[in-house]
Amino acid sequence: MVNSTRLAAPLNVGGVEIRNRVFLAPMSGITDEPFRRRAHAHGAGLVVSEMVASGELAKGRAGFDLRIRHSGLPVHMVQLAGREAAYMAEGARIAAGEGADIIDINMGCPAKKVTGGYAGSALMLDLDHALSLIEAVVGAVKVPVTVKMRLGWDEGALNAPILARRAEQAGVKMVTVHGRTRCQFYQGKADWRAIARVKEVVSIPVVANGDVCSPAEAAAILDQSGADAVMVGRAHYGVPWIAGGIAAAAAGQTAANVPQTAAALADYIVGHYEDMLALYGVESGLRQARKHLGWYLDRHAVGVADDHRKAILTTFDPARVIALLRNVFSRDPQPLSLRSAA
Repeated sequence: MVNSTRLAAPLNVGGVEIRNRVFLAPMSGITDEPFRRRAHAHGAGLVVSEMVASGELAKGRAGFDLRIRHSGLPVHMVQLAGREAAYMAEGARIAAGEGADIIDINMGCPAKKVTGGYAGSALMLDLDHALSLIEAVVGAVKVPVTVKMRLGWDEGALNAPILARRAEQAGVKMVTVHGRTRCQFYQGKADWRAIARVKEVVSIPVVANGDVCSPAEAAAILDQSGADAVMVGRAHYGVPWIAGGIAAAAAGQTAANVPQTAAALADYIVGHYEDMLALYGVESGLRQARKHLGWYLDRHAVGVADDHRKAILTTFDPARVIALLRNVFSRDPQPLSLRSAA
């Protein structure tokens, strides 16, 4: 069994020092600036922007600048997606110009709207083309470049080791591997042992991803994959402190800044809501915050009345939403079940 205490140790990625080895995964529509700030405050070693379409960024489409805006955190990491080398290179230059310390290339997203455009995990169907994008990004910026991938397109093409080895030769400084194929989407169990085949062929850090929700699972994925770090994604829905909790547990501590009472949780959720409204504006912020509010309700207020839940998720008046949130999360007895991951 690998000693999971090493998850608390720093990791160097192309000259950038990462404070520990438990990372928040990039998640489209989720890991925006307010969410990343919270995950970092709880102790996540590295937080990554949501996926940014390089073509839209290069063309100056409204709103995409928010996804790459520097949040003031010690390490600013931006993930880019695309299929055209010129746009990927320009997107990387724009991100670096905004202060990105690390640029990640998405070669793992399984969503049809991404793979249908021959981006994301569809790039694993044509490794020569994938390498042309990697070379374009590496050549465009001076900051470290990393790649996130899956095991392959399907069980008949488990080519992650080949892609990782070629990426390292092209100058990539770290690879993250989700232990599923694209055709699995998120079904079944991630194959942690298959990630070991990537670790065997590269000398750069390998990050293992897929189905990690707890310190025990983080230790198990390290043991089975031999990876250098772990990345946690969907477990954060409604629980932004999961990665920080895993890192803290590895150090024999507890996660930082986790709300411990119903009133504290109410303040936390309202603060997250208000931060999203401030970032996106009220109209867009209301819509984008609803998934987070739904997850908070699912995780911590299982017994909330249907009419209260519906009102929170459909009301257009922010003051009314905040009042409802405080009513649900601050009532006595406590309707919540706090999770700390530690």
